[in-house]
Amino acid sequence: MTQEALPWPGALAGTPAVSVIEKAIGRGRLSHSLLLAGDDPECLAAAAMAIADRLLRLGSDPSTPRYPADRHPDCIQVRPAGRSRSITAAAVRELVARVNVASSVSRNKVAVFHDADRMNAAAANILLKTLEEPPARTTLLLLTGRPHALLPTIRSRVLHFRFPGLSAPITAQGWPEWVADYRAWLGRLGQGVATPREAADAVLALYGLVARFASMLDKASASELARRKEGLPEGLEDDELEAIEAEIAVGLRLRMFAAIEEATSAHYRSLLGEAGGQSARLGASAAESLERAASLLRVNLNDGAALEDFLLASLRIWARR
Repeated sequence: MTQEALPWPGALAGTPAVSVIEKAIGRGRLSHSLLLAGDDPECLAAAAMAIADRLLRLGSDPSTPRYPADRHPDCIQVRPAGRSRSITAAAVRELVARVNVASSVSRNKVAVFHDADRMNAAAANILLKTLEEPPARTTLLLLTGRPHALLPTIRSRVLHFRFPGLSAPITAQGWPEWVADYRAWLGRLGQGVATPREAADAVLALYGLVARFASMLDKASASELARRKEGLPEGLEDDELEAIEAEIAVGLRLRMFAAIEEATSAHYRSLLGEAGGQSARLGASAAESLERAASLLRVNLNDGAALEDFLLASLRIWARR
């Protein structure tokens, strides 16, 4: 690859996975279908564009215009759309039809499935047939944070690359203060919730945390969308913009929940030496509640409702102490 190639995301540069992919592309031996799994949709998308950029430039005429990967006529992308945030059979059929025609500029074509786990059953079966008989000179990239949610038959036909720890820093204004207040709330719960006054104070603080979380997420998502729009191609349909906006919000809120999980674990670890086994058991119960809330987020439950569900579960756990 030349120095002009699109850079890899900083979290991936120099990793063994990137080295393997670079060498395979350079030798013309990259698998026709890759599964890129990780925690941050934006980083996965950036990795997919880095792969696409390298593939689309292979053997191209130096005199032809250089297109950014995400605007290249031979790079076709599909994202979840609509209120259900699903990838439909119609969307996959359209993509398959486009990759089965001759390329426009490059020798190669690339198809990118963002949040591939959001395919409905009909869409997944259409993709499966395409994986069984892949179009010539076409590479399919499946991006997902939930590889286990894909059909086993799809997983068995793609080469897996796991990119852990991709999460970008959370830059939402007021986030460090929110985490500090959350840990203080946990500390008060750890002392027990025995009286009606203590219960009322805990509930009021709980809903204050929920309201602040929703406000931070909305503002941070809007700010990130404005930044991303500057680099988007012109003429995108409204449903495409909505899908990108949803992708940004999902990635951000999952990073926030991961940070909440880290703060929760750190708090309960600090209690182990102080209160012994009981705190450990209660902390484990709270962690299970958080995992359930994070799972609900992945199936598109409202973020405020998921956080409220977790905090109420924490309150109930410690009120029984």
